[in-house]
Amino acid sequence: MTAALRNPDLLDKQDWTTDDLASLPEGLRYELIDGRLILPSPTSFHQLLGVELVLMLRPNCPLGYVPVPDLSLDVDRRNEPRPDVVVVDDRYMLRSPVPVDGALLVVEVISPTSHFRDMHAKTEIYAAAGVGSYWVVDPTFDGSVVLTVFRPGDDGKYERVISTTKVFSTDVPYEITIDLPALTALRDKYLAAQDDA
Repeated sequence: MTAALRNPDLLDKQDWTTDDLASLPEGLRYELIDGRLILPSPTSFHQLLGVELVLMLRPNCPLGYVPVPDLSLDVDRRNEPRPDVVVVDDRYMLRSPVPVDGALLVVEVISPTSHFRDMHAKTEIYAAAGVGSYWVVDPTFDGSVVLTVFRPGDDGKYERVISTTKVFSTDVPYEITIDLPALTALRDKYLAAQDDA
């Protein structure tokens, strides 16, 4: 644990705001979700999956946007999520956190401890912030890696458009193909290696 987080005032803090984040150590990986400070520690595979998604999102990416991994979004005083992948406006490539209105697409990769947060809490946060496309990739699902796509409904709240384990092609927010069977094969390769260890 870093020295700043050994401070009892920080450890006992229950309702964080973006103003409080200045008290955190430089370089600490965090998310702020509904006033809760989250200190994620993703596995190497989780990070690799993010890179693979960035590579799948690059072809056809609209001029002026670029997919990047692991980027904080400035939503409001109680929320500064750090999605695994964001297709972001070029204007914000040299800053962090990025204003949420600069995100064309947000993608989260579920980890064993983030399922509720990614599938529920963040859907409310991103929908309220006006993010037009939110995707969740679940490599923890038995069988295959699952992609769930959310888009705003008539009431502004997200609706689940599709959940799939097959090759997914869409033209929203731009022409994209995500090869979920390839991601499943990659996951299974590392699961087999883990079983052999």
